[in-house]
Amino acid sequence: MLIAKTQPVESLGEHTKQLLIRFEELKENYGEKIKNKRLWALLRLAVVYHDAGKAYSHFQLRMKRFLGENVEGTELRHIPHNYLSPFFLPLDQLRLDKNDRRILIEAIAFHHEREFLPDAQQLIEVAENDLLDKAPEVRKELNVSLAKDNKFFRRIAEDITKRRTKYKKGDDNYLTYVLVKGLLHRLDHAASAHVPIEIDYDFDLTRMTKDYLKRISKKKDGYLRPLQQFALEHQDKNVILTAQTGMGKTEAALIWAGKKKTFFTVPIRVSLNALFDRVSKDMGYENCGLLHSTSAHHLSDNGYENWEVIYDQSKHLSNKLTFTTIDQILKFPFKFKGYEKYYATFAYSCVVIDEIQAYNPWIVAVLIKAIEMIHQLGGQFMIMTATMPKIYIDTLKEKNIIDENCVIKECYDDKLIRHRYKLMSSSIFENIENIVESAKKKKVLVIVNTVDQANELYEKLKEKIENIYVFHARFIQKDRQLLEASLKEFDKNKNSRGVWITTQIVEASIDIDFDELHTELAPLDSLFQRFGRCYRKRELDIEQANIFIYTEEVSGSGSIYDKEIMRISKNMLFDHSKGMEKVLLESTKMEMVERLYSKEQLEGTEFYEKFKKALLELENLDDHIRTYQEAQKELRGEKAVTVIPRSIYDKIIPLFETLEGEEDKSKRTELRREIERYTCSVSKYMFRKYLEPIEHYRKTEKGKYRLMDYVYILDREYDFDETTLKGTGIKKEDESLDHQFW
Repeated sequence: MLIAKTQPVESLGEHTKQLLIRFEELKENYGEKIKNKRLWALLRLAVVYHDAGKAYSHFQLRMKRFLGENVEGTELRHIPHNYLSPFFLPLDQLRLDKNDRRILIEAIAFHHEREFLPDAQQLIEVAENDLLDKAPEVRKELNVSLAKDNKFFRRIAEDITKRRTKYKKGDDNYLTYVLVKGLLHRLDHAASAHVPIEIDYDFDLTRMTKDYLKRISKKKDGYLRPLQQFALEHQDKNVILTAQTGMGKTEAALIWAGKKKTFFTVPIRVSLNALFDRVSKDMGYENCGLLHSTSAHHLSDNGYENWEVIYDQSKHLSNKLTFTTIDQILKFPFKFKGYEKYYATFAYSCVVIDEIQAYNPWIVAVLIKAIEMIHQLGGQFMIMTATMPKIYIDTLKEKNIIDENCVIKECYDDKLIRHRYKLMSSSIFENIENIVESAKKKKVLVIVNTVDQANELYEKLKEKIENIYVFHARFIQKDRQLLEASLKEFDKNKNSRGVWITTQIVEASIDIDFDELHTELAPLDSLFQRFGRCYRKRELDIEQANIFIYTEEVSGSGSIYDKEIMRISKNMLFDHSKGMEKVLLESTKMEMVERLYSKEQLEGTEFYEKFKKALLELENLDDHIRTYQEAQKELRGEKAVTVIPRSIYDKIIPLFETLEGEEDKSKRTELRREIERYTCSVSKYMFRKYLEPIEHYRKTEKGKYRLMDYVYILDREYDFDETTLKGTGIKKEDESLDHQFW
């Protein structure tokens, strides 16, 4: 028996059989959605031969030793099996043309991405001196034809070492390679992890959503809103949807998705968690996925008994519907090592990008490139937003992404008056007494642009208001989850009174409805998102303003937001209001954002220059230079570091000590996840003087290595009381610093 896997033990034939089972399932259920005619024949060949290189004597020796067998050594050098597998291909029998031959060889050779690449002569020597002798065993395991001699060995070695297949827009050979390599990668990962390649092929998200809407509306007919009806009628199209808050965009997206495999993206994890809970619990769909950096914590902490299954299936992209952050699924424009796995999945999938305006221009450029690549591969997309910057629409048109198969829809209701705003020519600190008075009778939401501003305002108000909380990104994960749950509960309780001070963290896709909003000036699109957290679905029932915008001593101008866009936004608001309290219609919001983000208005701004530069850079990235982690960091667009505050670290030292000595792999994983609950992301620049490495090590046969070397101790105070939910999280460095992550 040729050993392919050791945990559990699987022969080469058994492992390959598992891939073939998943291959047939994928082909049967999604074959018609992928229009590439060459794919399935090449992919099946890749599946059959992908691990044949494990027959190499050196590999088999290592497997037997791992299993505890006492076997003699060998003088053979270590060569990763993926580079050796193509030498078993019977190319003389397959009669592939040059392009298909290269696609097949490279897909197999790089189904594992390695730092080490042997030279051509090394590969040929191993193939001639060892692999040819292994042919009878491989033939017995796989029951296929194999190379009879070394006739094509040099050609194969050159194809591997030169790696000719690279990204080229519109190149059919490149797209075929992406599909073969990417789907082989997915099939291999799913088979190795013993999870399905795809779940719920036939599940209809449209039917699920319609049943839910019918149930909550208690209507037999007419339960679909106009936006949702539009989505139903355009399921076969790509859609760009601009609609005000409270019009049912989420349900519209799910109706549009139908039976398509769907990735639903939102900028903020809080919002993703809420959407996942809503679909899982309220709509009753138990097989949807959740994928972001802390999704395992949310699943395990919120009563999902099968959370490990959900997490594993999400990680392997198996779910019919997955709620995810863009850094998990849309980083393939960086063409990092192994990106084909993610890109190929979109040949039969769709993506919903919610609140695209919430991302900075660099990230939007990446998203537009991702949409362009998905469009070329045959996948579908829906962009949803309350405010769509015109330059993004113009760019999509220039790239021919908006074509005859793409529809653009604006949906708003000017009959429903929700917001009357008042511009305050002062700082928010000058209006504290009015906030205090409102908090006695109302649910008051305060949104500022930086964490430090939020904390300072909280300190000034906490002695004046009993029911007051602050919520931002500078809390450890465990405490952030508590605050998130408390915010939702405060919103649901009709009798709640008090103040929540927050940052941009509540802007996008979080379903809360406060009575009064006090906000610092921000770009118009951000401001209007904030408006949607006040009188979200209600008609304005008072004659006074329910939104107050503070235009002076604004935090984050120049660090969080472009100064010129802030200036233009302020002027447009003053021009509209004329210094009076003013009702703001939904159509007016859209028109103002369109003017703000037109090329004419943005020309020369830092925002526009960053956007153009990013688009250009993305067109000229080399393949397979970056790692997965590097691409993820670039997409997140943050110079952040993961930390544990000193006082928290001192309490959880026993967890690290247990991790040092734990031998069981699954238990070590659980310990790491538990430790990560006590972490927080902060600005590396802001806190660089207070970072210390964690000095905990694990010993192995190869030496010792530092545990969780991506996490640092932060020597700053941490303020939070789990019982009262009061506190400001990680303390800032000094009074001069004015920005931080949300």
